[in-house]
Amino acid sequence: MKAFTLVCIFLFISFYSQAQTVTIKSVELSGDNIIVNYDLEYSNSSSEFLLNLYASNDNFSAPLKKVTGDVGAEIKSGTNKKMIWAIREEWGGYKGKLSLEVRGKVFVPFVKLQSFTTTAAKYKRGKSYDLLWKVGNSNPINIELYKGNTRIQGSMQQPNNGAFTLFIPADSKADDDYRLKISDTRNTEEIIYTPYFKIVRKVPALVKVIVPLAIGGGIVTLLGGNKKESGGGTSANSDLPVPGFPHN
Repeated sequence: MKAFTLVCIFLFISFYSQAQTVTIKSVELSGDNIIVNYDLEYSNSSSEFLLNLYASNDNFSAPLKKVTGDVGAEIKSGTNKKMIWAIREEWGGYKGKLSLEVRGKVFVPFVKLQSFTTTAAKYKRGKSYDLLWKVGNSNPINIELYKGNTRIQGSMQQPNNGAFTLFIPADSKADDDYRLKISDTRNTEEIIYTPYFKIVRKVPALVKVIVPLAIGGGIVTLLGGNKKESGGGTSANSDLPVPGFPHN
């Protein structure tokens, strides 16, 4: 097993505004994780923050990726918050000194969706849907459709003007693991993902199957309805009513 030893952990706090207070309560090593416990105080409880954890191995140049808990965008003020960094998952074995830094700023989303619903929503392939959002800046944005981790399509360098028409490809596979990735073209840290949503067939499969059968049944009945039997009567098919054709 790879070595995993931390000689010393230093923690720094960096905020782009002085109106809020972050109190680091403790930093602990728990198994393969480093846990940062903190309180975030702010006078306006409705405000949200963007918080990330950085490490000294790259001179604090990029946020750590394998961090869960109270981290990322839309973090509200409050007590007993924590960041959980899976250091082994991100780095493998590690031995040596380590400094961590918590950086944060008041979160003003570059887009905030207002009309796109994902809860119990079903979007039909081959159809278009309007997206509306609250604009946070004027930078162009990329709007990309993903199925799981696979990129399906993208509309790049779109104006951040609060509206976009999303077309669901007609050949999309019906499934429930789709989501949108929206990113700021001039700031690589500004990325949001929608929750997963479902794409369904434009015409339900049941309708596609039943309609041909109903028409076929009508044709068979019409063709066989007056067949004469050897005894001079008609076959049992003559007693069956001719079904009507389905109406749109």
